Amino acid sequence: MISGRRHRKRKLKAEINVVPYIDVMLVLLVIFMITAPLLNLGVDIDLPQSKAKSLQQKKDPIVVSVDADGNYFLAIKEGSNEAVSEAALRSKVGAILRQNKDAQVLLGGDRTTSYQTLTDAIDVLKEAGVDKVSLMSLPRSSGGGAAK
Repeated sequence: MISGRRHRKRKLKAEINVVPYIDVMLVLLVIFMITAPLLNLGVDIDLPQSKAKSLQQKKDPIVVSVDADGNYFLAIKEGSNEAVSEAALRSKVGAILRQNKDAQVLLGGDRTTSYQTLTDAIDVLKEAGVDKVSLMSLPRSSGGGAAK
């Protein structure tokens, strides 16, 4: 006996189910939001202020930082900053300069760092083969709180 009902076949849908992709995207978003603040590898130094104009640079400079305790930090690429000893600083900067003679070297010291400590850092850079060392500073605020 044939019933009066027709048996319908299910029609296939040609749609992509995006719900799993959205779930994965949200999980990745949460992971990146948690890990992004941990990627800040910089050293907090309080640069002195100056009225000097900023330098125009073509490539990423070699940035050497000296903190208030006299520790050296080397940043070759922006965002990468590593603590180094005096000997390691001398050898790494020397190796970079052998590859690229025109590399710009910037030296930044904490505001409370002694002049002797900065002079020692310049001596280490000179021993590494650096001809010119530029000192970093922050633009002087218009409040004029510093002595002239």
